[in-house]
Amino acid sequence: MPSVTHEALVELFKNRPTLAAELLQDALGQTVPAFTEAHVEPSDLTEIIPSARRADVIVVLLVGEQERPAMAIVVEVQLGTDPDKPYVWPVYVTQTRARYRCPTRLLAVTIDPKMARWCSQPIDTGHPGWILVPLVLGPQGVPVVTDAEQAKAAPEVVVLSAMAHGQEEVGEAIGVAFLAAAAGLDEERRALYGDLVLSSLNEAARRTLEAMMKSGYEFQSEFARSYVAKGRQEGRLEGILEAKAHDVLAVFEVRGLEVPADVRERVLASTDLAELDRWLRRAVVVSDARELLATSGS
Repeated sequence: MPSVTHEALVELFKNRPTLAAELLQDALGQTVPAFTEAHVEPSDLTEIIPSARRADVIVVLLVGEQERPAMAIVVEVQLGTDPDKPYVWPVYVTQTRARYRCPTRLLAVTIDPKMARWCSQPIDTGHPGWILVPLVLGPQGVPVVTDAEQAKAAPEVVVLSAMAHGQEEVGEAIGVAFLAAAAGLDEERRALYGDLVLSSLNEAARRTLEAMMKSGYEFQSEFARSYVAKGRQEGRLEGILEAKAHDVLAVFEVRGLEVPADVRERVLASTDLAELDRWLRRAVVVSDARELLATSGS
């Protein structure tokens, strides 16, 4: 399940289609063509051989009255290491380039310095001369926004600033700048961005902002509430599954039956409560732990 932080960062780029181009140019010093529009496009990347391929955000910069694609930017929010990414990121770039027939950049976004280093590693595709070097926006590249007018002009940037620098001494100034921008946002974005900023600030800065708003602050946005609630629900289910699996193994232990490694792994990996319930009943009567899987039809 994607984390609230991951989905929130994705939303920033969707809500401000120009953000990817602005950060490429201003934070990373990349040349970006002059464009008249920036559109967020569908991020499904269908292949000839179907498989699940979905980038976080795809932004296409358009030029002229005919809105010709001048550049595409594949935005990937990365908060943890993923051994699949060095294989799928080149696919995202080539598929997007083929779809829109224009130069395509890969922009990896993270708020963790260690992840910025991980994302920056060149990807050797194996084809001579083709080494993909991701463009990475880490916390050091995110601007520190403390000016109210700048925050009003680009509220998504000040939110990103809070997420990257909120734990630093400058966190309070970033939070105050966000409050100046918040008044001009629609209710949904104001609630979501407020959640993100406050949860990103250091304790002293958060107390100051909460006092300024004259009230305690909870997760206010439907977006955040839904993800937090879903996470709690899935967490409870995982806990039940884990406990039930250990009950099955405990029965074998009490009965003095040896549990082969493959049986143990299969029991612990089960995500089916009904299956675990059947195994728990069978564990009481079988004479060999291997019979557990045989009787389940596996």
